Amino acid sequence: MADNAVSDDPQVQAQLDRLWSLSPGADILGLERIAKLMERLGDPHRALPPVFHVAGTNGKGSTCAFLRAAMEADGKSVHVFTSPHLVRFNERIRIAGQLVSDDLLARTLERVLDIAEGIGASFFEVTTAAAFLLFAEHRADACIIEVGLGGRLDATNIIPNPVICGIAQLGIDHQSFLGDTLTAIAIEKAGIAKHGAPLVTQRYAPSLFPVMMEAVAAARTSWIGQGDGWDAAAYRDRLHYRDEQGRIDTPLPRLAGAHQVQNAALAFAMLRHQSAIPISESALKAAPLWAHWPARLQRLDHGPLLAPLPEATCVWLDGGHNAGAGEAIGAFFTEDRLEGQSLQLLIGMLSNKGAQAFLAPLAGRIAHIHALPVPGHDHHHADRFAAIAAQWDIGCTAHSTPTAAIRAIAEQGDPVPKLLIAGSLYLAGEILRLNEQLPD
Repeated sequence: MADNAVSDDPQVQAQLDRLWSLSPGADILGLERIAKLMERLGDPHRALPPVFHVAGTNGKGSTCAFLRAAMEADGKSVHVFTSPHLVRFNERIRIAGQLVSDDLLARTLERVLDIAEGIGASFFEVTTAAAFLLFAEHRADACIIEVGLGGRLDATNIIPNPVICGIAQLGIDHQSFLGDTLTAIAIEKAGIAKHGAPLVTQRYAPSLFPVMMEAVAAARTSWIGQGDGWDAAAYRDRLHYRDEQGRIDTPLPRLAGAHQVQNAALAFAMLRHQSAIPISESALKAAPLWAHWPARLQRLDHGPLLAPLPEATCVWLDGGHNAGAGEAIGAFFTEDRLEGQSLQLLIGMLSNKGAQAFLAPLAGRIAHIHALPVPGHDHHHADRFAAIAAQWDIGCTAHSTPTAAIRAIAEQGDPVPKLLIAGSLYLAGEILRLNEQLPD
C-alpha cells in the first residue's frame, strides 16, 4: 500500500524519493526479499538485543507502548520499530528511547538502498532493513518489534530468535492479504511463533484454539493464552493481573478506552513469561501511566487547527478503521462521557476499509457526519457516508480539508461541541500536523 512518506529534511526526502523509484509500493508478502537484503547487510537481524515481537489486528501498537513504558520505567534502554508513522517517518524507528535523527536516518536509508538494487524490495522491507541495521549497531537492552501486516510472511518475521512473541486482538482487516475469516487471519498472525519463544495471546474464541496449538507445535514452543496461563480485568478503578507467578494490581492505563486494559495486560504477560529482561513489579505498576500512543482516543490540545472552536471543546482523535476498532471506540463513548450530547464525527477512510462495519457501534451517538478525503490515497467519497447518515436520519456534509470542517462546526454556534475525528491513521497524522501536536 502506498505510504506517501515525506520529510522536511532534504537528505531524508532524497532517500525516500529514491526508495519510491526503486520499489514503488508493491505489496507482495514474503521473506525472500528481506532475506536477501539482510544477507547483503551482513545479517544484522541476527545481532539484535533481545526481541519482543508483537502482532495483532488491533492493539499491537498500544501493547508495544506498554512494553516500552515498563522497560524504561525499570531503567532499560529500548529500541522500537512500529508502523505506520503519523507525521514524520522518523516515528517508525526509536533508538534507545529516542526517535532516529534525520541525519542518521538519511545515511542508513542510503546504505540500504545502495545494496538493494535488483531485489525489488518494498517500501516496508527497506524500512525494516534500515531499522534492524540501526538496532544492531546501537546498544540497547531490548528491541520491541511490531509486525507490519499479518505475521507469517511479514518482513519483521525474518527475526530468528525473539525472546517472546505476543498477539493482541484479532479481527477482520487487510482481507486481500490475510483472508476474510478469523481463522485465516489467526493462521497468519500465529506465524510469528518461534522455537524457544513462548507465544502469548489475548483471549480468543475456542474455534481458534486449534490454530494456536498447531502454530506452537510447528515452532516447538508453548502457547500462553489469556484465561489459561494468565488473566486480567479492571475492577474498582484498578487493573488486576494474575498468572502462576502471582497477582499484581496497577493503575488503569492513561491511554483511553477499556480495551487498553487488555493491551497493558498482554504486555505484562509477555514480560512475565520471559527471562532475558527482568522487570520489577514497580515498573509494571508505573507502565500504565507512562505509556503514550498517539491517535488512539487521544484528546487533542486546543492548537491551531482547533482554534475556531470554544476552548472547552472536547476533541478525540483515533486512527481506527475496522470493526474491532469501531467497537472499542463505541464502548468508550458512554452516555456519562458524552454528558447527554451527541458527537460531531469527522471521518476519512481508505476505500478498502468497511465504513459500515466501523461506524455501526457508534449508531445513535452521532449528531452529524463530516466527510473528509484522505489525500494521496484511494478513499471513500462523501456519498458513502451520506448513505450511512441517511440510515441514521442525521445529516452529512462533505468538506475538502479538516480546517474547513472545523470552521463549519464552529459556525454552527454550539456552545461546547464534542468531536470525534476517526477512520484513518493517515488522516490522524494530518490532524496532528495541522494542530502542531507532533508525536515525539
